[in-house]
Amino acid sequence: MAGSGRGAWIPHAVLLAGLALVLFPVYVAFVASSLTLRDILDAPMTLIPGPYFFANYRAALAEGTIGTSGQGVAAMMANSLVMALAIAVGKIAISILSAYAVVFFSFPLRMVFFWMIFVTLMLPVEVRIIPTYQVAADLRLIDSYAGLALPLIASATATLLFRQFFLTIPDEIVEAAKLDGAGPWRFLVWIAIPLSRTNIAALFVILFIYGWNQYLWPLLVTNSPEMTTIVVGIRQMIGTGDAQTAWHLVMATALLAMLPPVAVVMAMQRWFVAGLIEPEK
Repeated sequence: MAGSGRGAWIPHAVLLAGLALVLFPVYVAFVASSLTLRDILDAPMTLIPGPYFFANYRAALAEGTIGTSGQGVAAMMANSLVMALAIAVGKIAISILSAYAVVFFSFPLRMVFFWMIFVTLMLPVEVRIIPTYQVAADLRLIDSYAGLALPLIASATATLLFRQFFLTIPDEIVEAAKLDGAGPWRFLVWIAIPLSRTNIAALFVILFIYGWNQYLWPLLVTNSPEMTTIVVGIRQMIGTGDAQTAWHLVMATALLAMLPPVAVVMAMQRWFVAGLIEPEK
């Protein structure tokens, strides 16, 4: 026991080293966002924050850079927020309904439909990008919030997770609900969904970050600067060829883009952890 006590600092040292490894690039971006472009291009760049922090962030939020056609970061973040919320809420709603139907209803080819949903795990957006874009174009969803979110809403993973959770609901609860006169819709709203609230919270965090970080699909389905998302906007800020990149604004934008996912994780941390480690899972 004494030997294990003397070695207790080793895990903490490893954790601190890993934390420093992760946070150091973030700190460099923070410092760069408070400097001028000339200060950043001077080698080596200082690691002491400069006096232009608020000026750079105001410029990024209001105007962006040349690559974003004057579209400010605030507007791009609003587009990403709408897209991420629509994807997260839509995936959860559709997955709950589909999993509920598979578990609590008996109909022909029930498991065939479930396995058809499960097989779509092998078909990510990148594989079906051309037919998905064609459908979106035919439905006139290009340059719209519906076009950003609807093609990404279906989720086989969430359906599988909700199905596994619904299978753990005791039959006694189902029978008691039937004796009390609860129909399928009432059982879903008043029993199934409240019991799965931690699962919903955990999936919401994961799916929100998934929607926020989307790059390829928003790049294809949006043409106007007004519909640009923050991830696509960061890439557009980086100049190509002889164009000079405003790295101080790029770093400010990158840090701003981190804030909503971090805020969601921090706000729902307790439910997120419970949804991942609860015994039913």
